[in-house]
Amino acid sequence: MLTRNIEEEMKNEIHASRISWTSIWRKKNDKGQRKEQEQEQQSNVKEREMEAIVPVVDFQRLSEEEERKKLRKTCEKPGCFRIINHSIPPTLMADMKSVVKYLHDLPTEIKMRNKPSVPESGYRAAMPTSPLYEGMGIYDMHASPQAFEDFCSNLNVSPRHRQIIKEYGQAIHDLASNLSQKMAESLGIMDNDFKDWPFILRTIKYSFTPDVIGSTGAQLHSDTGFITLLQDDEHVSGLEMMDDFGSFKAVPPIPGAFLCIVGDVGHVWSNGKFWNARHRVICKETGTRYSFGAFMLSPRDGNVEAPKKLVEVDHVQRYRPFKYEDLRDFRITTGKRDGEVLDQYRIC
Repeated sequence: MLTRNIEEEMKNEIHASRISWTSIWRKKNDKGQRKEQEQEQQSNVKEREMEAIVPVVDFQRLSEEEERKKLRKTCEKPGCFRIINHSIPPTLMADMKSVVKYLHDLPTEIKMRNKPSVPESGYRAAMPTSPLYEGMGIYDMHASPQAFEDFCSNLNVSPRHRQIIKEYGQAIHDLASNLSQKMAESLGIMDNDFKDWPFILRTIKYSFTPDVIGSTGAQLHSDTGFITLLQDDEHVSGLEMMDDFGSFKAVPPIPGAFLCIVGDVGHVWSNGKFWNARHRVICKETGTRYSFGAFMLSPRDGNVEAPKKLVEVDHVQRYRPFKYEDLRDFRITTGKRDGEVLDQYRIC
């Protein structure tokens, strides 16, 4: 009888011990899960804090005064914005991305036939200074049908792909010129025509592999022209904007939207009002990143300078007139691409 009681007491103690340890384990496990959830939440908050606040402009509402004010404000700072409700169909945007992939998958010897008609157009292979970057482009295809024909013929582009490039090139040129006109109107300049301004239809490929995570795909720079209208990659990230404090913020894509970035010419033409946004591309994940769009450059003939009406309103001209080619060539020869090259033209 005594032995049985002792055995029952031992069983009860073991059972209690198991309950106790189970309870401790559950508490530790719950605490661990809560800690993981808190860390994940903190990580999400940190990621959001590191994202740039990129304004969104509704193209269809730019006839409204409130939206025009918003457009001007975003051009002044941060100098970049998303444009939605534009005229380019999602199907055409998707088709063009497929064409871009096809073009960049061509053998190098064929891609090299995309000769530059002006500096920074044509094929650009990966180089030691930018080993992750590859670019292709067509200069002035809206004004020079021969440039488009040469591009397609030299690269043996199929009739189907040729038609997509032609439709997309025309559509994005029209959007870029119309948007530039709206930007000018936001400053009170109503008589400036951007339709004849030359532009480059450019495609860019970044090859991101595990061994280059954290590497630079495109160095910090401002764009040379008036604006860049970019169709960004929706799946592979990397684009970052520099804020006023010198910190870099990620620019998350919005499906179906274009990213507009003000360039050096846009800054000078607006008499310093529009901000030429500094940006870069960083490898953050593995994959192939594609971006492409219109680089609206400068007046076809004449100087880059602020309109007289704008100078009269400001009572000062901040930059002396110059040729676009001089700015472009200076950036290329000096390697200075972050907007500070404009200091040589500054008056006050």
